[in-house]
Amino acid sequence: MKWEIVHKATSFIAEEMGVSLKKSALSPNIRERMDHSCAIVNEEGKIVAQAEHIPVHLGSFKIGVLNVLNYLEREGIELEEGDSIIFNDPYISGTHLNDVGVLSPIFYNGKLVGYAVNKAHHVDVGGPLPGSINPTAKTIYEEGVVIPPVKLTRKGSLNDEIIKIIKENFKVPDFSLGDIKAQISANKLGEERVRQLFEKYGDIRQSWEESIDYSRRLALNVINTWKKGEYEAEDYLEWGSSLLPIKIKLQIEEKGIIADFEGTHKQIEGPLNAVLGVTYSAVSFAVRSMVGEVPTNDGFYSLITVKAEEGSLVNPLKPAAVGGGNVETSQRIADVTFLAMSKFLKVPAAASGTMMNIMMGSIYKGKYWSYYETVGGGSGGRPCKDGVAAVQNNMTNTLNTPIEIAERQYPILFIEYRIREGSGGNGLHKGGDGIIRGFKLLSKAKISILADRFKIGPWGLEGGERGKPGRVTINGKDYPSKFTEEVNEGDVIIVETPGGGGYGKAY
Repeated sequence: MKWEIVHKATSFIAEEMGVSLKKSALSPNIRERMDHSCAIVNEEGKIVAQAEHIPVHLGSFKIGVLNVLNYLEREGIELEEGDSIIFNDPYISGTHLNDVGVLSPIFYNGKLVGYAVNKAHHVDVGGPLPGSINPTAKTIYEEGVVIPPVKLTRKGSLNDEIIKIIKENFKVPDFSLGDIKAQISANKLGEERVRQLFEKYGDIRQSWEESIDYSRRLALNVINTWKKGEYEAEDYLEWGSSLLPIKIKLQIEEKGIIADFEGTHKQIEGPLNAVLGVTYSAVSFAVRSMVGEVPTNDGFYSLITVKAEEGSLVNPLKPAAVGGGNVETSQRIADVTFLAMSKFLKVPAAASGTMMNIMMGSIYKGKYWSYYETVGGGSGGRPCKDGVAAVQNNMTNTLNTPIEIAERQYPILFIEYRIREGSGGNGLHKGGDGIIRGFKLLSKAKISILADRFKIGPWGLEGGERGKPGRVTINGKDYPSKFTEEVNEGDVIIVETPGGGGYGKAY
């Protein structure tokens, strides 16, 4: 069938965009860790196809692209061939400031037929701290520079004004500008490949609609095998001495799924607030994991509705800080969604539940450096087998930064990198073990950690035990899950990530 050929081809276009972006980027975070995502969207803003990239990015495209298009319409910004739009405002894009998005219109024979879009996590987008993820930020203005949707290119030429703003505000502009140009190139590749499809198969927009309908039908067929009803669950985030509740009521209906977060904690004066795009991404990721192999496009996303009160931890009001909502609260939203689903499906126990974000930087040899990475942990024990040790879980799908690359580009010496044996929860099927990653600073720097699951380890299921909580030490002294500290040359930081929860009672 023509539509199926077009669907597969469009999916591979998104994947090829990702390969181009990875190979062209300058920063290790994108080039090595692949912290980016790509998609093709039709002229109405519906997602046609996505590459298998970062879950927290992918679901946000559903909300973010429409927000950007609505913003352009309100502001009277018209797009022409060769134009592209840059944006990172979390309340529009649907994630956090570090995720810089680029959207480019696709024209065929002078007519708009769709858009190529990508997001890439820039290691630093300004603000007071290295890495631009501030564990103590109260507003987004304490996290970095906010870019509303503006033209990055005009008829194929770079907008020098926005480039100058980025150059003067992002702390590592050489990396940032290189990554942005890689994002532009990836979209150009997507545009060209889509035009080639039009040349080969004619107007393919109806085929796109058929692939969206197919995804909807396929996913709904699976969902309709699930037991109808309302299922509740609750999980927690750490904030100082408090545990902030995230509550969900998951309604399984014939027409789809409704996730209602009534009763979730109000937004806080801190970075753990998750914009609606993040909340939607986390819910849709959990559902998609249990639905199985279906095309991930607007057809699947149309079956999921998220209800979240404005002013809550999972749908804050601007200008609440949201940097940690993207990387930590997203993990807990996925956890609580899985926990609700465990009441009518067999799901794994909780994974590590934190991205264990490490941000460092300073001036070294006359030049600013900024480092960011996430550290994996253990996945939860499964109904049929043990969890997996030392993997990135749930809302992150990134790789690690190779030690050789990090040591070559930053004043860091790694002294330990191994599996945290025995950290997975005990059970019939044990949770996967976490990671121990230790390093020594070769220069004075400022370090921030934004993590979670330090007080209560990831939950087990069916009698399985919790995984061990996370831990961070500097020169042997324990630190909380969220902090910023000045460190000196020779200081040693040891990061220990949580193990996954166990599944079933151990005999």
